[in-house]
Amino acid sequence: MPPPPAASHWRIVHSEASQGWGGQEHRVVAELKGFLNRGHEVWLIAHPSSQILPRARDLGVNVLPCEFERLHLPVNVVSLAWWLRRQRIDVVNTHSSRDGWLLGIAARLARTPLLIRSRHIDVSYPTPSVSKHAFTTFADHVLTTSDKITTHLQSLFPIANEDITTLPTGIDVSVFHPEGAKAALPVRPGTPVVGMVSVLRSWKGHRTFFDAIRLLRDEGRQIQFVVVGGGGNTANFERMANQHGVGAAVAFTGHREDVPDVLRALDVLCIPSLRHEGVPQIGLQALACGTAVVGSDCGGIPEIIREGETGRIFPIGDAAALARRIVETIEQKAETDRMRTAGRAMVEKHHSFEVMLDRLETIYRRYLPA
Repeated sequence: MPPPPAASHWRIVHSEASQGWGGQEHRVVAELKGFLNRGHEVWLIAHPSSQILPRARDLGVNVLPCEFERLHLPVNVVSLAWWLRRQRIDVVNTHSSRDGWLLGIAARLARTPLLIRSRHIDVSYPTPSVSKHAFTTFADHVLTTSDKITTHLQSLFPIANEDITTLPTGIDVSVFHPEGAKAALPVRPGTPVVGMVSVLRSWKGHRTFFDAIRLLRDEGRQIQFVVVGGGGNTANFERMANQHGVGAAVAFTGHREDVPDVLRALDVLCIPSLRHEGVPQIGLQALACGTAVVGSDCGGIPEIIREGETGRIFPIGDAAALARRIVETIEQKAETDRMRTAGRAMVEKHHSFEVMLDRLETIYRRYLPA
């Protein structure tokens, strides 16, 4: 297949009202960095106290602080509309609810050529008659991170097939690679290491993970367990592990920036999410690193952790099934190695960082003049 034609020079704005740091914020930074490296001008509009703003600034991205206060919506709409016109912005891509409404209205007033609404997680919409405007009136195109989110949105709102695209976050396959350093984790050498790598949130399924650990410990399995991630109160999750009787069996590392090294140090990555999940970046990152993955059948997880092909799947919340799949992954080495190889190949072919940017450029060219 020939490479896509060279893109025009575009002026692109992303907005993110979230002040945290997780997969969604990683995706925003990935797109900004990617288009900056391809020679486009990029801006981030984010809360001044957010974690994403200084990270984007450090990468050379132009930043514009905004507090997204509802009381200031009329003033902010007018101010941002004027700014968008003055900067001659070609693309506005919104990522959360508050910035979606604010920038959506401002971009329409500024007559910005392309307005994109990105949806990273699968959530409910109590008042669809109102919510539909975020994905229709204030969006020319909708981006989602999983087919399940796409199907859900189209079941609720009048979004044509050509106006919505499923596009998981691309992975830098040169960084997330089977060959490379392994992180020094607080575990003993010589026994399998099973872990979770995620933001500490209730719906990520830590309780299921801890229940599975208890079952494996009761069976006398010689396996070590780690929980990697921040973003929540680590002490609460340590108490949760203690309540499940596995506090002494789980090592908590907190937030880590060396995620590729961490993944290479794991024998099995568990993704026991309960809800909201699109296609999780950590799943693609693990596959790119050649790390075996066991995931719940939540959201878009089965779209990449394909049962028997690239990994193993278990029913949401079923700790006994998770424990069994962990054991299978460790003991059925030949099958696991085959899945690991297939997972790496799938990411290289369909989910690399450059593939994501190429697909985004194709969408942009549909709407923007040459």
